[in-house]
Amino acid sequence: MIWSFLNTGFKTGSFNMEFDLHLAHICKQGEAFLRLYRWEPYCISLGANQDVGSINTVKAAADNIDVVKRPTGGRAILHSEEITYSVIMPLENDPSARNIYNDINSAILAGLKIYDEKLADAELENIQPDFPEFYKGELSAVCFAASAKSEIKFTGKKLVGSAQRKMNNVILQHGSILCGNYHTKITDYLNSSSEAGIRIQNQMLSKTTDIGSILNTNVDYERLSECILSGFEEFYNRKFLKPDELPAISNFSFQS
Repeated sequence: MIWSFLNTGFKTGSFNMEFDLHLAHICKQGEAFLRLYRWEPYCISLGANQDVGSINTVKAAADNIDVVKRPTGGRAILHSEEITYSVIMPLENDPSARNIYNDINSAILAGLKIYDEKLADAELENIQPDFPEFYKGELSAVCFAASAKSEIKFTGKKLVGSAQRKMNNVILQHGSILCGNYHTKITDYLNSSSEAGIRIQNQMLSKTTDIGSILNTNVDYERLSECILSGFEEFYNRKFLKPDELPAISNFSFQS
């Protein structure tokens, strides 16, 4: 497998989602992409099957926060103090999407450990929640209220959230590596009562953590990105290509 690495920096929500889909559409057998990116302005992304009516889009717009749909499932995320990753690869050597999900999160774990030894205690969740039952409750509007099996946690709290979609013979997986706790402010934009918002935010604060809080210091986003790349190279035992200009970028026409 030939891996290419892209760090596309700060982009809008629409660009980030469209570009992930673009990579999935051009991905060929024998090649894979790792992309790291951030969001400007901050952005709420909704799962592919989530009703946009769950979000107060007027308030979000007034606060200069984008709202977009993800091509993957799950629930709402406020993308803010994080590094977002996406991996696009063919179902070639391993036809199991579940194994790929586990491997990608294991590669992220390796990168977190390189960033700081204190993060070596991060681990993969080994229990799958009863999501049909979970979706009946008020917490179901937000993604970081529960951890899926093989997602990354630290001392029992969710640190990295991920979602995956199979598109023909290609897997698109992307997710948020939390660096601060601003993501909990998503409750400010839910179409729910203020009392419910407070309960949800308290639950999120109790169920999630972030690198800045764990290390009690500001995150060096550039170095963290380099460490995530190193973790992938270590896990997959490959040197990733970092060409100055990839066809993936030069042939991409953003429409928004």
